[in-house]
Amino acid sequence: MNQINSLLLLLTVFFFISASSSESTSNGEEDILIRQVVSNNYHDDLIQNAERHFKIFLKKFGKKYADEDEHSYRFSVFKSNLERAKRHQSLDSSAVHGVTQFSDLTPTEFRKSVLGLRSLKLPTDAQQAPILPTNDLPTDFDWRDHGAVTDVKNQGTCGSCWSFSTTGALEGANFLATGKLVSLSEQQLVDCDHECDPAEAGSCDSGCKGGLMNSAFEYTLKAGGLQREEDYPYTGNDRGQCKFDKSKIAASVANFSVVSIDEDQIAANLVKSGPLAVAINAVYMQTYIGGVSCPYICSKNLDHGVLLVGYGSGSYSPIRLKEKPYWIIKNSWGPTWGEKGYYKICRGPSICGVETMVSTVAAVHVNH
Repeated sequence: MNQINSLLLLLTVFFFISASSSESTSNGEEDILIRQVVSNNYHDDLIQNAERHFKIFLKKFGKKYADEDEHSYRFSVFKSNLERAKRHQSLDSSAVHGVTQFSDLTPTEFRKSVLGLRSLKLPTDAQQAPILPTNDLPTDFDWRDHGAVTDVKNQGTCGSCWSFSTTGALEGANFLATGKLVSLSEQQLVDCDHECDPAEAGSCDSGCKGGLMNSAFEYTLKAGGLQREEDYPYTGNDRGQCKFDKSKIAASVANFSVVSIDEDQIAANLVKSGPLAVAINAVYMQTYIGGVSCPYICSKNLDHGVLLVGYGSGSYSPIRLKEKPYWIIKNSWGPTWGEKGYYKICRGPSICGVETMVSTVAAVHVNH
């Protein structure tokens, strides 16, 4: 009983500290962080032996810098991110945070290079998905087990996450419509899609400078469809001309709609309609290595487009003292990030905004 009381006291102190500590990022958003209450040997080793771990980081991810000044600067950023990973770990103890391929980037550089959600809200005229029954949903579900998800892709240093979220949803919908899994072209969206939200000035799909999944669905509907990845391969930049060839369309949009902000409706639409395009706040993803991310505090400001492919029934969250069901997210940062390119995050309306911008798409097959 004394051990239980001690744990509860420790957690109480932990919550008070976490509620009172914050760190502002350079764009004015708050990255909520806390001090470490209990010693963490893993993170203490990272910090105390930063130089050794930086050398390992450079070799593992093939990092090279222009000169000694750049090397020194990146090492200082790396050390700062080790501290940041330690604080993230304190706030998100059911996941593992540490060194990732983004550990030499400042938060601002991280946002500019691999995020890219263009709008913080859905278009005002977005069609609403019908309400579905939820009483017979499976306890656990994963579209990877049913052949509807392509391999993890890598957007590189281009803010084109929105295009990968879009193609992932259409790839799954096309699989349901045709029985065939075809990898679709993100580069077509990057080069050719300049669709705008008329209700929000300046909110247009803009290649590596960001976009919105619903606008990309609208473009795809108007254009007639998307080509295969192999016919219009990804280059990771937006400096090329549009090379869309309508005769090579591999998948087309029949319709798309916005899913209700309700986790049971999201799960029902996922099971019925295939993987869903979703937006998320990616602040914890820069340091994420694995496990179920269940942060005590996380901003709902959406800055990253990803693909929801499934859900799990429960994973114990020490910080919340209970089992928490979770979503399974396919990301677009390559298979070396996270859990072979995937991110698990707790279900719930307060978790990094993951349930606030969700879209489903239906596909038709075009024969040529």
